Amino acid sequence: MFLQKGVLNYSDIKPTKFKYTSTENFIMGLAKRNGFETKALSRIGFKAADNILSSWGCTNQQSQNILKLSKSSYHKFKATPETIKLSDDQLERVSYILNMHQALRLVFSNPANISNFMGMKNNNDYFAGRSPLEIIESGKFGDLYEVARRVDALRGEL
Repeated sequence: MFLQKGVLNYSDIKPTKFKYTSTENFIMGLAKRNGFETKALSRIGFKAADNILSSWGCTNQQSQNILKLSKSSYHKFKATPETIKLSDDQLERVSYILNMHQALRLVFSNPANISNFMGMKNNNDYFAGRSPLEIIESGKFGDLYEVARRVDALRGEL
């Protein structure tokens, strides 16, 4: 078994097991398969996503928009992680962030590239000179999905 109950080790996840679909995302899939409680997934997922967003250079406001959290909830969750309870929508947002981070880790060997990619201007048609962060900071779920899909597609170019 690649996961033990109560222990999430993202480095053990194989790319084929890390793929997501619109009906079942990574975190929700883990919950179903391994009996994790939503509260535990919320706490672990929020901490992981917040760390990733910070490593990408997100401000607190950008992180709040991307995760669809109010300012008060965001700061409460950071101060007292045991109070975290994310909705299914928020857990799915966390899942997309984890998926993008994993894809970047597979594509780039340099940690600076992993951290900086999301803030770099991109000139392909979809991004039109904007960075991935500029798009997902809108907080729109569709924008997060589209950026995640395009970041994940980078793995196919290896």
